[in-house]
Amino acid sequence: MEYIQLGNTDIKLPPITFGGNVFGWTADKKQSFYLLDVLFDKGFNFIDTANVYSYWAPGNSGGESEAIIGEWLDTRKNRDKVIIATKVGSPMGTGAPNLSVDYINKQIELSLKRLKTDYIDIYFSHKYDDSTAQRETLAAYKNHINAGKVRTIGASNFPLAILREAIDLSSQEDLPRYQVIQPEYNLMDRAAFEGAYERFCIENNLSVTSYFTLASGFLTGKYTGKEDIEDKDRAPFLKKYFNKKGERVLKALKEVAAKYNTSEATITLAWTIAQPGITSPIASATKESQLEAFTDALNIDLDSEDLKILDEASI
Repeated sequence: MEYIQLGNTDIKLPPITFGGNVFGWTADKKQSFYLLDVLFDKGFNFIDTANVYSYWAPGNSGGESEAIIGEWLDTRKNRDKVIIATKVGSPMGTGAPNLSVDYINKQIELSLKRLKTDYIDIYFSHKYDDSTAQRETLAAYKNHINAGKVRTIGASNFPLAILREAIDLSSQEDLPRYQVIQPEYNLMDRAAFEGAYERFCIENNLSVTSYFTLASGFLTGKYTGKEDIEDKDRAPFLKKYFNKKGERVLKALKEVAAKYNTSEATITLAWTIAQPGITSPIASATKESQLEAFTDALNIDLDSEDLKILDEASI
């Protein structure tokens, strides 16, 4: 497996990131440990989580994913071999995004405690907070980087104008620079990233770990209609995809998957990896069999005709 340098840092990422939002939600502690063991053995050592995962599940309040990852790290004694990204700023339920210095200082200590570690490899601003000056947020991160609690920082869900402002601010002042960006991006949701945003990331050597790569499972082909998701935990995320475009994309995925005798999930991952500017797309799984798509995707080199079929279906 070829690892990829993260921005202007010494961190190297595997070509696919595992999304830890499932831990403590659709994967309990035992299954989460099993998945993490399999991932680690396969070389996928980058785990993406957030302090808010997964407050939305019944009985949860946030922090469940970090806590499970922390127990796994503590049990396996492999912290130095795993890249951990977590996030701050997204509200846990009601409220607005918060990237103030006081909130960051409080939340980073809670995340470190749950993760059972003294440092976070990549600390993300989860959502832009228009009530806090970016200088304040970056200065807070600088203090934590200087204290050894954070190695580098990233931005998730930032509008391009805001991201541009942050990068300019870092270059003009003695403030840390966002090195990795996390936008929503998949075959069903392309427009927000492709074009100006994509070019900005490439031109500024910003790594991209895009999320919702499998569109909450829609792009695996396992759901054929709204009736298939009625009792699913991910139903709120999935229902918007059941339209004419969704039908075209699933048909194209099935066609290309048949050519390679593989799964639609594998083709989805392979297509995403092949896109300009994408460093390490995020994907989740709750079963070991679903992780086969990770390794299979790295062994498939989609040709121009394959890419054309998928691109045209997803416009």
